[in-house]
Amino acid sequence: MSDESAANEALGKRFFDLIEAGDLAGAGNCYADDAVIWHNTDGVAQGKAANLETLKRFTGAFSSIRYDNRRLVAFPGGFAHQHVLKARRADGGEVELAAAIVCEVKGGRITRLDEYFDSAQLAAWLR
Repeated sequence: MSDESAANEALGKRFFDLIEAGDLAGAGNCYADDAVIWHNTDGVAQGKAANLETLKRFTGAFSSIRYDNRRLVAFPGGFAHQHVLKARRADGGEVELAAAIVCEVKGGRITRLDEYFDSAQLAAWLR
């Protein structure tokens, strides 16, 4: 594995570990200031600040979140991460969302994040 790929692998692991731990400031430091975050479910791109606010609302709505069945593949210029996101709702119920994320990396920071998941799975998250 090249040095760049190894660095991208470490960045990918750190990014998801930080979100799982609730350290959104740390996760935000993984983004370039001009990062673009896109979700397949709405086709809308958002910037770093908007995405961190989305993550804050999202993680705050659950008593815990974790990334299970992680699969991280790093390469020059970025990484891909596949996982099952699991969260516990306030009523104690657990929900799951399988997702794949592809990130472009420049200068040791995520410059673009494209997230893919089945929007039909979101119904359980929103009740």
